[in-house]
Amino acid sequence: MESIPLPEYEAVPLDDIAPGVKGLRILFVNVYGISGPEGGWTLIDTGLFLSSGKIKKWAKAQFGEERPQAIVLTHGHFDHTGTAEDLAKEWNVPVYAHPDELRYLTGAVKYPAPDPTVGGGLMAVMSPLYPRTSADLSGRVQALPANGSVPTLPGWRWIHTPGHAAGHVSLFREQDGLLIVGDAFCTTDNNSFLAVAQQKPELNGPPAYYTPDWDAARESVRKLADLEPRTVAPGHGLPISGDHVAAQLRILAANFDQIARPEHGRYARQATGAS
Repeated sequence: MESIPLPEYEAVPLDDIAPGVKGLRILFVNVYGISGPEGGWTLIDTGLFLSSGKIKKWAKAQFGEERPQAIVLTHGHFDHTGTAEDLAKEWNVPVYAHPDELRYLTGAVKYPAPDPTVGGGLMAVMSPLYPRTSADLSGRVQALPANGSVPTLPGWRWIHTPGHAAGHVSLFREQDGLLIVGDAFCTTDNNSFLAVAQQKPELNGPPAYYTPDWDAARESVRKLADLEPRTVAPGHGLPISGDHVAAQLRILAANFDQIARPEHGRYARQATGAS
């Protein structure tokens, strides 16, 4: 696996990504808050376990006393849903996800086992310790609208980007080319603990140790490259913005198997169709 180095000037701060979009890093994963054009805000992903206090403090500083109108999940992996149950209950707000994620988000099914044999560093080696279950949002989680709209966020649309998870979605704002990518790809080498700690900006595929369908992941990156985004806000790594972002994403899409796909591992050379 390789990566595409990114000029440091392309990295943008999490607290000022684009108009109405703020981010918070929780150890190695990002959550985002998006203000609506007519007021209110929406939380995208909910970070790791035991971080609800940090998220609430950040939300108060960024958006005041107002609770979000909804929580939208890019997918149900543990590092993106760690506080979803607590926050949804406390704020009494709906949670939205792709229909293919609902079976995981209601406790009906576990995710496929992580693959520590993909190589790349400590994060991969530790992956068997990561939870395969998601938050249990039974009675609260709803499917995103089939027409691609995002509830509470006019001007945004969701895009099905499976591979890392069956119901993985990315969010796109056409107006300014802003793409919230979840884990469809990363701007850090999320397989390496050192790279995650340093947050050196570089374009990589999805976290290899937790991606079971590499053919679907490749097609998802190609789909996102076709959008020609100008700003990318990932689940892992720093947001990036600039004139070169679209071109670099096209390089990743065109060379995905060489850059992102591991040479060996449980899922490396097969598409399972499951996540």
